[in-house]
Amino acid sequence: MVKPTRVTNSIRALRFTHGEMTQADLAERVGVTRQTLIAIEQGRYSPSLETAFRIARVFGVPLDEVFQYPGTEV
Repeated sequence: MVKPTRVTNSIRALRFTHGEMTQADLAERVGVTRQTLIAIEQGRYSPSLETAFRIARVFGVPLDEVFQYPGTEV
């Protein structure tokens, strides 16, 4: 059984605030499969650092606006 990651994300909200972008559209722009993007969005999979930066770049926001890790508040 796959253990869920503690990393959370705001991908779903960002997709909707950026023209209701579909998971397939975002996956294509990032260079991953739709299934991979779904797993990342649902918190079942942590993306590589490179993929995380690509996702943030698509939305034009800093990485920490897309991904959060508990206990990292400054």
